[in-house]
Amino acid sequence: MVVGGVLGLAVLLGTSLLAGRASMHEVVAGSVRMQDVRALAEVLERVRREYVTFVDDKQLIDSAIHGIISELDSHSRYLSPTDYEEIRISTTGNYSGVGLDVSFESGKVIVVTPLDGTPAQRAGILPGDMLVSVDDVPVDKDHVEDTIGRMRGRPGTGVTVDVVRDGEDELLRFALIRSEIQVQTVRGEYLGDGFGYIRLTGFSERTADDLAGVVKDLQDQAEDQLRGVVLDLRNNPGGVLAAAVDVADAFLERGLIVRGTGRIRESRFEHYANPGDILRGVEVAVLVNGGSASASEIVAGALKDNGRARVVGETTYGKGSVQTVIPLTSGRAIKLTTARYSTPSGRSIDGIGIVPDFVVHAHNPKVQFGRAGSDVELSEDNQLQEALRVIGFDPPEPDRAP
Repeated sequence: MVVGGVLGLAVLLGTSLLAGRASMHEVVAGSVRMQDVRALAEVLERVRREYVTFVDDKQLIDSAIHGIISELDSHSRYLSPTDYEEIRISTTGNYSGVGLDVSFESGKVIVVTPLDGTPAQRAGILPGDMLVSVDDVPVDKDHVEDTIGRMRGRPGTGVTVDVVRDGEDELLRFALIRSEIQVQTVRGEYLGDGFGYIRLTGFSERTADDLAGVVKDLQDQAEDQLRGVVLDLRNNPGGVLAAAVDVADAFLERGLIVRGTGRIRESRFEHYANPGDILRGVEVAVLVNGGSASASEIVAGALKDNGRARVVGETTYGKGSVQTVIPLTSGRAIKLTTARYSTPSGRSIDGIGIVPDFVVHAHNPKVQFGRAGSDVELSEDNQLQEALRVIGFDPPEPDRAP
């Protein structure tokens, strides 16, 4: 059984099999030497028979696949069914659950924010609440994904969530009914005097449409007299390539957005802007930091190189590659690096990042205006203040103790 699984891995390694045009014999003969296949089979069989504790065949094969993919680069990954579902959610922006955005901090699962209009928000769960159990199953700090998974399920089904809240002596229990959730990756705020603020937290299939809605709201509040906008991409890890292209296109009248290179035809591309600037030429500053990666860097690079915006903040992460999610059997998948991209000026930012036009280091990286569930004032965020000055807005000075 193990040897059969190894031969299956050998087939997987043959690139021609992905196109469905080769037999196992042709793939093994042309891509992987049989003696190497035998060596892999021997290692797995030795582990299966002689390792100190029993390891079943499925775990062995999963580990072998994981090892192959993880050795390629830091961005390629083997995805379990749970991981694959998380990728799907981040791509589409839709799932069924209770609508809690949580983070893992100091061994605790903390509510960042309940998403607007979701069961969690309507029930009264608040930012800062500590999640302790779901359906009476305690939160396991080593398996937080299991807790998140238990909160998801078919729309209309019930789930109980227990939280600890500062100032409350007793555990708070919420009985929730799951529903369809649409993750919002765009938030905006009108700052007055013709200036707006837009924060992007990710890039999903919905992001460009949501951006258009937020911009319209800002224009309405400014009575069509917008003078400048800050696009905040700090700590935005990226997402769907097409979404990044659409967001950059929204601000550009013309010009190259991004260029890709790779071995397969799909990885060689050039994306150009279509006529039409959603902001009709008003001043734009893009705010970035070391947590701005991938799709965020595509947008920042495109707007910077085309002269559409000035970039403010700290050097970005430097992820200049594109990953393709390739489904496998049994709900699994691999996320494989298939292309490297360059900005319109021809620069590869992989491992380098985008250097801002105005370098501004955060006084406190945790103090950021516009984050979900945050009560940080504009005057406390020194990077945002500088970005606003760049586009002509004079923000209030932060209060200083005498």
